[in-house]
Amino acid sequence: MSEGNQGGKMIIITAPSGAGKTTIVKHLKSTFPQLEFSVSVTTRPKRDVETHGIDYFFLSREEFRELIRSKKLLEWQEVYPNQYYGTLLSEVHRITEKGKSVLFDIDVKGAANLKREFSGKSLAIFIKPPSMQILLERLIKRGSESPEQLKKRIIKLKEELSYESFFDKVLVNNKLEDALKEAELLVEEFLMES
Repeated sequence: MSEGNQGGKMIIITAPSGAGKTTIVKHLKSTFPQLEFSVSVTTRPKRDVETHGIDYFFLSREEFRELIRSKKLLEWQEVYPNQYYGTLLSEVHRITEKGKSVLFDIDVKGAANLKREFSGKSLAIFIKPPSMQILLERLIKRGSESPEQLKKRIIKLKEELSYESFFDKVLVNNKLEDALKEAELLVEEFLMES
């Protein structure tokens, strides 16, 4: 799809849930004014700390299916049973038409699809936790999932960690300050390339 390939560069940040992806994305967004965040669509319930239209566009499954039918999504995935996530074509166009580069915070399968779509114009960074144990501790501490949802996440985590080799760079988030600095350097270097 060539329409999405016009405009700025694409920074794709992906990770298993709880690896620190959203924290790193927020840091990059505040550090680089030439980046603008692509707000994804999802059918999952909104968390108390999230805002519709800022963190995600929260939709019903029927609204999401309509986006698929009308081909308004660049990519989409059923990340968990009946929980869909996707990237709106309109978001990518909105950002690139301003002459900015697009910053994605996206699941691993969606990130692999975007990396293929924007080959040569993207930097795809996989955020990796220092260990599975630390990742589980972070998810439990976050407290946003029920025990049943947590069980689903653990199964998904193992699959997501296997995608590491699909991406341009792997950043281990052991100490947050170091991970933020490393992400900054990777993005700065990529944005300076012609």
